Amino acid sequence: MRTSADSAPTPDTRRQELADFLRSRRERITPEQVGLARGRRRRTPGLRREEVAQLSAVGVTWYTWLEQARDIQVSAQVLDSLARALLMDQSERAHLFALAGATDPTPEEPCPTVTPALRSMLDRLDPFPACVQNGRYDILGYNRAFSRLLCDMDGLPRQDRNCMWLAFTNDQWRAATGDLEEATRDMVAKFRASMAEHLAEPAWKALLARLKTLPEFRALWDRFEVVGVSDKTKHIDNPHVGHLKLLNTSLWLAPQSGARLVTYVPEDDETRARLETLMLVSGPGRDAADLRQPVS
Repeated sequence: MRTSADSAPTPDTRRQELADFLRSRRERITPEQVGLARGRRRRTPGLRREEVAQLSAVGVTWYTWLEQARDIQVSAQVLDSLARALLMDQSERAHLFALAGATDPTPEEPCPTVTPALRSMLDRLDPFPACVQNGRYDILGYNRAFSRLLCDMDGLPRQDRNCMWLAFTNDQWRAATGDLEEATRDMVAKFRASMAEHLAEPAWKALLARLKTLPEFRALWDRFEVVGVSDKTKHIDNPHVGHLKLLNTSLWLAPQSGARLVTYVPEDDETRARLETLMLVSGPGRDAADLRQPVS
């Protein structure tokens, strides 16, 4: 009878699988995808081994041995460099680390579910606007006050509930945002800084491709500005209650660049009173169980 130990892959098998996997990933990528010139006499499909070594900052001989399934040590840092150089998505990256028997130092954070407890917290923050966002600015959940703060959140398709997309495309959101030019520039710079850790992830790449269809976004993206996330005062011109002065604070639910609870706290008594008035404004009905589910 065979035991689980008998069926477990041997080190030789793992090394061969790793070698084959790296070779397959190398051969599918064109030089143009990674900013290299093709040259006239290229016969190799995809990248050459020396090009992967160059992009990963490892020795050519060492990388060649890796593709030959030699018994060599591979650090998590080198695996990370290889995954980025070979433009691996999150599934491919996880497979790479599994084959190497290593722990990924920067695994993708799973999209958090807005649990009943978190929904209850959001509702209890009323009349202070609050929402849950992920690192891509997808709005995963929100309370009643936030639904009326910048635009009619309840009336938006789920795929459009993204702060950056709304800041460039939604007339209500844009009209309500004080100093729109500064706000969009700051948001794009934060997105670029966060995306450095997620370059190969499909959801991030899909959002970037969608945003790049917008000329205003492209102009800001091409400036290559980066800035970290910080709390700051937001000026919002709400169509129902007028000017609001709010302190924007992020409470992290995952490592930074992950999900966060974003709250908007009034900075003066006048804003506090106007937020309470905003709660009296009637709006379209909603099914909380449907509208506050995570963006897929």
